[in-house]
Amino acid sequence: MNEENLKKDKSVYRVQGFTCANCAGKFERNVKEIPGVEDAKVNFGASKISVFGKASVEELEKAGSFESLKVTPENSNQTSQNTAKEDKGEKVPFYKKYSKLLYSVAFLVFGYLSYFVNGEDNILTTLLFLASMLVGGLSLFKVGFQNLLRLEFDMKTLMTVAVIGGAIIGEWGEVALVVILFAISEELERFSMDRARNSIRSLMNIAPKEALVRRNGQELMIHVDDIAVGDIMIVKPGQKIAMDGVVVRGHSSVNQAAITGESVPIGKAIDDEVFAGTLNEEGLLEVEITKLVEDTTISKIIHLVEEAQGERAPAQAFVDKFAKYYTPIIMVVAALVAVLPPLFFDGSWETWVYQGLAVLVVGCPCALVISTPISIVSAIGNAAKKGVLVKGGVYLEEIGSLKAIAFDKTGTLTKGVPVVTDYQLLNAQTDGKELLSIITALEYRSQHPLASAIMKKAELERINYADVQVEDFSSITGKGIKGIINGVTYYIGSPKLFKELSSITFDKKFEKEVSILQNEGKTAMIVGTEIEILAVIAVADEVRDSSKEVIQKLHKAGIKETIMLTGDNQGTAMAIGNHVGVSNVQAELMPEDKLNFIKQLRAKYGKVAMVGDGVNDAPALAASTVGIAMGGAGTDTALETADVALMGDDLRKLPFTVKLSRKALNIIKANITFAISIKFIALLLVIPGWLTLWIAILSDMGATLLVALNSLRLMRVKE
Repeated sequence: MNEENLKKDKSVYRVQGFTCANCAGKFERNVKEIPGVEDAKVNFGASKISVFGKASVEELEKAGSFESLKVTPENSNQTSQNTAKEDKGEKVPFYKKYSKLLYSVAFLVFGYLSYFVNGEDNILTTLLFLASMLVGGLSLFKVGFQNLLRLEFDMKTLMTVAVIGGAIIGEWGEVALVVILFAISEELERFSMDRARNSIRSLMNIAPKEALVRRNGQELMIHVDDIAVGDIMIVKPGQKIAMDGVVVRGHSSVNQAAITGESVPIGKAIDDEVFAGTLNEEGLLEVEITKLVEDTTISKIIHLVEEAQGERAPAQAFVDKFAKYYTPIIMVVAALVAVLPPLFFDGSWETWVYQGLAVLVVGCPCALVISTPISIVSAIGNAAKKGVLVKGGVYLEEIGSLKAIAFDKTGTLTKGVPVVTDYQLLNAQTDGKELLSIITALEYRSQHPLASAIMKKAELERINYADVQVEDFSSITGKGIKGIINGVTYYIGSPKLFKELSSITFDKKFEKEVSILQNEGKTAMIVGTEIEILAVIAVADEVRDSSKEVIQKLHKAGIKETIMLTGDNQGTAMAIGNHVGVSNVQAELMPEDKLNFIKQLRAKYGKVAMVGDGVNDAPALAASTVGIAMGGAGTDTALETADVALMGDDLRKLPFTVKLSRKALNIIKANITFAISIKFIALLLVIPGWLTLWIAILSDMGATLLVALNSLRLMRVKE
């Protein structure tokens, strides 16, 4: 079946009941064997499975029967009800949730009491230990036996073999203790994974499930699923916005921290975009709905974050591959420990079989398997809450090892909105406001991209230009514009235009002033008539206040080269580049030049990021190791094409992302090293014969707990 048909037949289901990453992998393999299923992919981080082909819920649950998994279609009412219950905090009481474990512990305690009173070989003592084992480990044994029959080797197989062996040699008490400790270890693993997942689940609860909508002259509370594009939503002060839309009436300030990570509320007026999940702080807003509930920005963020959690990072791929060969090797080592000393060195069969069983238990790769997924889920969840969308574990790892970062200039290092920076009158007799009114009237008729800056200045200073009558307006290609006002011909344009007007004296002093403005990265426009120069007006794309600070932080963090790429002229580019402090400036570039430069950087440094707006810079973003898009909120292209999206228009999130990535890399490496080291140290205890079953399981449980807690630290990394 080709890829297009696979996509058509894709169904996504939520899965309840995963206890470990190994179990998720087994479920995936079982689903692939269902007739009619072409492929399946489990997302352990998000507790979901994508099925390509046809399979019923019953067939999927049968494939997960080894762990009593519950499967529901992603968008079904049942899933919504389950989520709603979780949202309301309807939790199962502790004693009910852990009843088997509690009963198992009780039998174990009574077993040890009987052991001290009646002795080890007493039938009551043995029965109490046996009851503890069966109550606490029946589900474990069922799966373990099935795995043994199929020659599948995972943690539960190792534990089952160890328990059977321990029972055969009469170590009832220790075996019962091992079963309980293993059950506690699994619960800890599940708990820590749920904590990490809840960081994303909390995003789902941001947007209200109902909204006040005006229909046919009536105001009704309607569920978001029933709201249509074009409906008018009324949002009162202090309420959360339920849907994406455009303001059609009212003005207010909106706290967008949930989407963009910006702590300062943003002013919203007519024609401004608002997002679901944001908080209306002051005024009453009427909003025209522009997207259905499943297409809102917050829905896309949640979907992309969940998909990102399913993407295996290189470290996770290594662990998965390692664990695949590690478990059978441990079984062989355990068999050799149990058999070789008695056969060749006159060792006691009972002692060395016991040591072999302890090797099996210590060999459980719980800590190793969980070391990476919890780290990835925690880091991606934390980033999403801070307004940074990382679209996979692979990108999270790549950011941490970047050597160079390239920046687009317009809209990234600068605000992307031109403003008037200088307005100098050359004749004291000239009325500045009247001349600005004439300039604006002429620029209003032009198509020049900088005209908007002049119009904005006139509006801020409340200068009327709409009533100014302009005759014979014309554009002088590549040089400027001209028009007749009150019988006088006015020109606005480059120095080149005025140098061609022979009736005007263009002195050296004035030329130097224009040159200074240009060297500051500004576009200087001269204003005059056929007989004299009246003023010079300079326009520039304002540099973001944060750009200089961000570049400094990146250099301090060890980024070797920061490069600004722009289509602007060399003078403007150098002025802005020097101001923000980038180490390299590349000017007068076409989009294909940017792409070629990124390729050169990759050849030089290996790993390079490109920061752009996600639209004009798409080729360069795609060619970089990590493509980072600015202002992803509301920009579908940025969300879809970039590997990382900074949801707010805030470059300060970039150093935080680098910091989080490096922390994640360090924690993953520490987790893997620690998990393998603790196993190795425990295995060394076999040589003097000091390894016991309870030491083996405690080392495994301790390693799992420490690895999980270490990973959860990533949820607390701050900007």
